[in-house]
Amino acid sequence: MFSVPQSAKSEFLDKARQAREERRGHKDKEKSAIHIQALVRRFLCRCRLQKQIRKEVDDYFQASETGTSKRNALSIFKIARKLLFVYCQEDKMRFEKLCRAILASMEVENEPKVWYVSLALSKDLTIPWLKQIKDVLWTCCQLLKNLKPDILQDNKLVTLYLTMLVTFTDTSTWRIVRGKGEALRPALTRICENIMGHLNQKGFYSILQILLTNGLARTKPSLSKGTLTAIFSLSLRPVIAAHFSDNLLRSFLLHIMSVPAIVSHLNVLTPECMASIQTHDLLRKFILFLSREEQCLDICVCLEGSHTLCLLGNLIHLGFLNEKVLEEEANHFVKDLTDMLSYCQRYVSQKKSNLTHWHPVLGWFSQTVDYGLNESMPLVTKQLQYLWGVSVIRTLFSDVLSKKLESQEPTPPPPQPSTSQNNLPVKNLFKRAFQKSASVRNILKPVGGKRVDSAEVQKVCSICVLYQTALSTLTQIRLQILTGLTHLDELLPKLWAFICELGPQGGLKLFMECLNNDTEESKQLLAMLMLFCDCSRHLITILDDIEVYEEQTSFKIEELLTISSFLNTFVYKMIWDGILENAKGEKLELFHSVHGWLMVLYERDCRRRFTPDDHWLRKDLKPSLLFQELEKGKRRAQLLLQYIPHVIPHKNRVLLFRNIVTKEKESLGLVETSSASPHVTHITIRRSRMLEDGYDQLRRLPANSIKGVIRVKFVNDLGVDEAGIDQDGVFKEFLEEIIKKVFNPALNLFRTTSGNERLYPSPTSYIHENHLQLFEFVGKMLGKAIYEGIVVDVPFASFFLSQVLGHHHNTFYSSIDELPSLDSEFYKNLTSIKRYDGDVGDLGLTLSYDEDVMGQLVCHELIPGGKTMPVINENKISYIHLMAHFRMHTQIKEQTGAFIRGFRSIINPEWLHMFSTPEVQRLVSGDNAEIDLDDLKKHTVYYGGFHSSHRVIIWLWDILSSDFTSEERAMFLKFVTSCSRPPLLGFAYLKPPFSIRCVEVSDDQDTGDTLGSVLRGFFTIRKKEPGGRLPTSSTCFNLLKLPNYSKKSILRDKLRYAISMNTGFELS
Repeated sequence: MFSVPQSAKSEFLDKARQAREERRGHKDKEKSAIHIQALVRRFLCRCRLQKQIRKEVDDYFQASETGTSKRNALSIFKIARKLLFVYCQEDKMRFEKLCRAILASMEVENEPKVWYVSLALSKDLTIPWLKQIKDVLWTCCQLLKNLKPDILQDNKLVTLYLTMLVTFTDTSTWRIVRGKGEALRPALTRICENIMGHLNQKGFYSILQILLTNGLARTKPSLSKGTLTAIFSLSLRPVIAAHFSDNLLRSFLLHIMSVPAIVSHLNVLTPECMASIQTHDLLRKFILFLSREEQCLDICVCLEGSHTLCLLGNLIHLGFLNEKVLEEEANHFVKDLTDMLSYCQRYVSQKKSNLTHWHPVLGWFSQTVDYGLNESMPLVTKQLQYLWGVSVIRTLFSDVLSKKLESQEPTPPPPQPSTSQNNLPVKNLFKRAFQKSASVRNILKPVGGKRVDSAEVQKVCSICVLYQTALSTLTQIRLQILTGLTHLDELLPKLWAFICELGPQGGLKLFMECLNNDTEESKQLLAMLMLFCDCSRHLITILDDIEVYEEQTSFKIEELLTISSFLNTFVYKMIWDGILENAKGEKLELFHSVHGWLMVLYERDCRRRFTPDDHWLRKDLKPSLLFQELEKGKRRAQLLLQYIPHVIPHKNRVLLFRNIVTKEKESLGLVETSSASPHVTHITIRRSRMLEDGYDQLRRLPANSIKGVIRVKFVNDLGVDEAGIDQDGVFKEFLEEIIKKVFNPALNLFRTTSGNERLYPSPTSYIHENHLQLFEFVGKMLGKAIYEGIVVDVPFASFFLSQVLGHHHNTFYSSIDELPSLDSEFYKNLTSIKRYDGDVGDLGLTLSYDEDVMGQLVCHELIPGGKTMPVINENKISYIHLMAHFRMHTQIKEQTGAFIRGFRSIINPEWLHMFSTPEVQRLVSGDNAEIDLDDLKKHTVYYGGFHSSHRVIIWLWDILSSDFTSEERAMFLKFVTSCSRPPLLGFAYLKPPFSIRCVEVSDDQDTGDTLGSVLRGFFTIRKKEPGGRLPTSSTCFNLLKLPNYSKKSILRDKLRYAISMNTGFELS
């Protein structure tokens, strides 16, 4: 009965627990309240104390300013200690006053107790004073970091804080060490060193770097001479104090020498600092420090690309200013620069990606780019330019340039027998070359004799590697580098002479061996060859014809002959020996470099000959073997045809071209076989509207139909179909007539060049409503003629053919080189501006071109706003190239594009890559060689009773060979085939074959051969004397219609008259 219910017990325990928790909560709240009160009291106390201290500091400075109290070192020390105790952002003005007070105390004369530094000598205050000055100076550094020197107020503070740093890091301005105090200097100097050591540990150099970058990394520096001097002196003091230890040199290079163009600014603003650099021989120390590979890599990794480039520029500028050190330490200097450029090169990318950034000197770069440096990049670029300036090149290449090229008296060329007119320009060129120079350089061919492991060769190779690395790294100023390296006319010829002397046998054999070796020595030798090729190619590209052929700038013609032969063999062997197939990296770059130089020489030779006949051919290459390998798809044969087709004789390339066309015809089903016949397109043409009808009926045809068989039916003026079936002859006549009409300058689709009257699109062709469609049609018709092997007498301007072949897209294409083919007089006028010694501005030219267009003067701006921009000496080269480009490209861009579109729809552009521009002209118009009468006679077909032993036929061949001149023979060929030049592969390829038919009556009465007419012709029986009639021709069938003359003299006179009048059908 005394038991307690279970529920009451639980309730009691819960109440007890709640009571305990409440008591604990009250205690926690009480504790928290006490803690908060303590914090608040502490905060309020601290605020009161800080306020009190600040008031004391303010009172102190106010009393000092009003002169009511006299400052001394101890009072400054005490007030500084108080200020530093409470220092925060709001105390900047108080700190500024403190610094001024400290500096003012140092300026007082003959009062040691006032000098702030005097406390360093106090036994009790030395350590506290040292700690205080360190804190004060580091606070100065922290404030400097955030100041902008271009703001006037900030600039004053920069001067103040720098003065503090300058004053207390060196004893030279301390009055305490003067006179009797000189004995104290060593001890006080150690204190300064201690202070500098403390600042260095805290990041002193980083602060100076930020300050220098803020003030100098801009177009116009915002640091004054005094400020820059102070900063540089401060940066140099720790290095000198540490006796140029590696650690301090590293910091100096990382933070000071990597500031953009600092050497340029020092050189201009503070010559005293430059003198200090020379006094301490800093350049040599930098070079030797960086010559250790691990240290150079460490610097590059810490700086990354942009700042490494700035360091590079400063080192190069110092090298330019210290020629003696550069000469003495050339090997180490070259190695340092190469290593730094190689590091940057790792991150240079050829194209944009998500991982790359644009850099104005390096191009696309895969490291982070500091865009804040972009404004100073022009100055950095200017520093880098010293590397390829004349002074540094002369110093580095002294071993090459000091070489005297042996000379010998010129040997006149042996007397030549009389030759055809075509060879005279080349012969005259050689003659002028020999007459021009008083002595001809003797070292022209690889002679060998110099050991490749000699110190001299190793040095030159390493220098070439440096410049080659610069070319592949500094992608955006590559052309500047090449231009600088080619500025010295003597460098490249002497470098070629140096290359010729390498190895036991010289030249080619050595470099071919290097290709098969992977040693460092081989790579360096190949880099030398690559640099020579890159520079020479650039030089020849920028020289005009007068400089190359007449003045022979840099290279003599004889040297170009030897070099081209060397390059031709080198490229051929790289391809034919299978080296190119597996080449990648440096070897592939070398190939493109050598091949590029080779092709520049070849194209210039095509434009204006300087090599003898067959110079470019490889006599050890059998065309039959090449064609067999092409059939089998062998890679080396394909590469040979792609890169150097000129080593194959022209006739064999034309044969290859015809085979390619034949194969395509077979693949398209355009060739008649036993099982199928090709599709035939029939067109009806009115003779009076041949061009209009041909254009209307053919322009909409697909390309494959134009490539196929086209049958033409002519309708005369009365609307009656002309008799006869077209078996290619009528289409040939149609094609020739169409081409004759569209290329007639009177139609104004094409114009003729001044002088040699060659054709190019007319800039005013727009007078025709559909002129671009007409150009496309003309391109298709010319393509069809080449496709079918029909030669047409259409002489094109070479600059236009170059565009058809796509040469103008080549990196090394130069408009000015092609300009003579458009207007030789205009070319001479432009190049005279290039050579004008005076001020071009006096000529009153602008970047525009005034042209008379159908009676109206039209001004064409070469660049936007060009008519208001004067031509001056600085932009005259640009003006020349812009003008040439405008005349040959811009003016006719649309017309040329339409023509090319039509032409390439028939002729695959890759088929023509194996031909040069003059060779394509020969493909269009036939061979420009002398007509081979024996070949023509061999492939002639006779009708109407004529035969090869017929009296009239014997007379004809005798007249052509003995009585006619070469010009008259060309006129004869034009008379019978419509083209004055023979087919490229000989008359066996003339379609239809050349034929001669005996005729008794005029063309309008001629009904063809009959049994009677054939017998009369065969037995020389005449119905009546044909002396009154002229020979006629049917060019569509390549047919000569010849009356059966009774005398040779009559035949000669009538034939001569007929071909001179080009009578054709008219006077028969």
